[in-house]
Amino acid sequence: MYEKNFPTKRYNKTLDFVKQHISVGEKILDLGIINPLSKLLQKSGFTVANTTGEDLDVDFSAVQNSNAEVVTAFEIFEHLVTPFSILKEIKANKLVASVPLRLWFSTAYRSKTDLRDRHFHEFEDWQFDWLLEKAGWHIVDRKKWTNPTNKIGIRPILRRFTPRYYIVYAERK
Repeated sequence: MYEKNFPTKRYNKTLDFVKQHISVGEKILDLGIINPLSKLLQKSGFTVANTTGEDLDVDFSAVQNSNAEVVTAFEIFEHLVTPFSILKEIKANKLVASVPLRLWFSTAYRSKTDLRDRHFHEFEDWQFDWLLEKAGWHIVDRKKWTNPTNKIGIRPILRRFTPRYYIVYAERK
C-alpha cells in the first residue's frame, strides 16, 4: 500500500484517528500540497482538496473560500511563523491536526537543501493545545505516539520511549 520509505506507522495512526472522528461523506480541505497522506485519505474514500503551496502565514484564501466541513493539517503548523492566524480564519467547524513534538534531546528540524522544509516551531503538547484554544477550537480527542528508528545510539533508544507525534481532533467553540 505504501511506497518505499513511507512513514507507515505515522500514516496508519493518522488514518485511524481520522476515521474515528470524520465520516467519509464530509468534505476535507487538507492544508498543504497534494501529498502521500492526502492520497491515502482519498484511497480510503474521503473527498480531499489540498491547498496549492501558497504561503499560509499570509494568504488565508484557501480556508476562507473553502466549503469543506473539515480541515486537516498534518505536520504543517510547525512550518508556519504564525499558525494562530490561519487557525482563526478556518471556516470549517472540525479540525484534525498533527504536529511533531519537541524533543528535549534533539534540535528542531532544518533541511540543509530545502529552505522551505524547516520547523519554526516544535511544540510541546500543552503549547499546541493552548494555541488551538486561543484560536477558538475545543479539543475533543488527542493522541501521541513514538517514532522509533533502527539506528544505534542514545537518541534512537530515547525515540522508542519518547512521543514524537501529537494529533488532535477539535471543533469550533
